[in-house]
Amino acid sequence: MEKMRILFLCTGNACRSQMAEGWTKELAGNHVEVISAGIEAHGQNERAINAMAEVGIDISEQESIRVNGEMLEWADLLVTLCDNAEEQCPVINPHTVKLHLPLPDPAKKRGSDEEIQAEFREAREKVKQRVSYVLEQLN
Repeated sequence: MEKMRILFLCTGNACRSQMAEGWTKELAGNHVEVISAGIEAHGQNERAINAMAEVGIDISEQESIRVNGEMLEWADLLVTLCDNAEEQCPVINPHTVKLHLPLPDPAKKRGSDEEIQAEFREAREKVKQRVSYVLEQLN
């Protein structure tokens, strides 16, 4: 049986989708294939990397990339993690299932370093919940 191929998509592929890719690798192991991308590529976000490292997941080697037609063709399941990605997502193939599970962008949080990092930790946990939900649906 072929592995399910999941593409997580958000605006900049710097925080939410990167976290989702990391969580999926951690929680699903080799049972699924996963990539993440953005409508744009904003580069890696150090706060997202740090938040994930706090729970033992290294996303520092993941690249921030822009979604393309090849990725959309590859995916069995497309999960959009923000309204912008949902609205701006290019046309997907009929065989691809699309699921919209939006989250606020932690990179938009303003405040002290501690308040901002707390927002990233909260986002990390909400992303984990969404990834767990997706994986439960696959079973």
